[in-house]
Amino acid sequence: MKKSILTVIVCLAALAACKPADKPAANAAAFHIGILTETVSQAEDDLRGAEELIRLYGRVSEGGIIQHVTYPDNFMDQQEVFISQVTTMADDPLMKAIIVNNAIPGTAEAFKRVKERRPDIICIAAEAHEDPLVIQQSADLATNADFISRGYLIPWAAKELGAQTFVHISFPRHMSYESLGLRRQIMEEACKELGLRFVFETAPDPTSDVGVAGAQQFILEKTPQWIQQYGEDTVFFCTNDAHTEPLLRQLLQYGGMFVEADLPSPLMGYPGALGLDLSAETGNFPAILRKVEEAVNEKGGAGKFGTWAFSYGFAQSAGWGEYAKRVIEGTAELGNLDDMWAALSVFTPGAQWNGAYYVDANTGAGAKNHLLIYMDTYIMGIPGKYLPTTDQEVPKQYYAIKFQGN
Repeated sequence: MKKSILTVIVCLAALAACKPADKPAANAAAFHIGILTETVSQAEDDLRGAEELIRLYGRVSEGGIIQHVTYPDNFMDQQEVFISQVTTMADDPLMKAIIVNNAIPGTAEAFKRVKERRPDIICIAAEAHEDPLVIQQSADLATNADFISRGYLIPWAAKELGAQTFVHISFPRHMSYESLGLRRQIMEEACKELGLRFVFETAPDPTSDVGVAGAQQFILEKTPQWIQQYGEDTVFFCTNDAHTEPLLRQLLQYGGMFVEADLPSPLMGYPGALGLDLSAETGNFPAILRKVEEAVNEKGGAGKFGTWAFSYGFAQSAGWGEYAKRVIEGTAELGNLDDMWAALSVFTPGAQWNGAYYVDANTGAGAKNHLLIYMDTYIMGIPGKYLPTTDQEVPKQYYAIKFQGN
């Protein structure tokens, strides 16, 4: 897979020039953009990114352009409800784009139904959960955190931190997704090459009968046992946002390490695990990161805990909303990479990204509507701060690994 480093350095003057206005226009909206996200309990960053769009461009009910809906926490049992939420947006004659973040199972079918009725609506599947070849059929743009490159780079970062063992925590539903299941396979192969012990641990699915509370309680109880079993020189990784906070809480108390979340952010798990009130820092990610880092250092976690400097989930909601707006207004082109990075950079000033289009390992065919992206890893409490993740050359053999399923 051909890749190119995409460095986005935005000076304050340029940021001020390209950043959207803080208030929606007084005139009636000429078009609407719909965005569906999880609730706060499942993925707070995604929701906050949608709220940032509302702050910038106003809510439809108040004359603005953004229509935001949250889908059920138990979305696996409520797929028809979710699909109805998406397709109902197409009833609005002013609706010109629909974004789903995370694009849970059912998104491909929902977009298919939207396109049958309203082919003019731009459909964006952010952090797609369905198989690539499925979501690519109905989405104008599908995105994922680069599950292939990160499958190698997260164990690489663990090795850089001095880890001896890598523990991957997940459950069958997630492992049935190609994006997550293939990443797990790559992680296991990378650990072998890098000299790390790889361990897979199963935890309850928060969308199952135990719910979010039951899944989190399991992590709280099991993490101290895992640390005792595998040692403090172990990096832990989980595939579910709801698992992240209790995992971090126990790692900070009992030992262990954490490179970055499945969908990294300074807000992903850290505030709750550390008991931080970040209301005064809302939307200011440099300030949020400083406060989180100080608290991690106070807990003795310096050099052991990492994240991305900006929220991936927040940037996906806000950035793709901004991109859709620019495409609708004619100031950006659908499918143009430079336009995509420019829209994302509004919400991640100074960030260094790397990315590439998805290539199917079975056929070698590339998709021009499915983008895989990632950012450098920020390690708290050590000189240098960033691991040069985006500078690493991922060995070619990892792109040839084929998804085996559960």
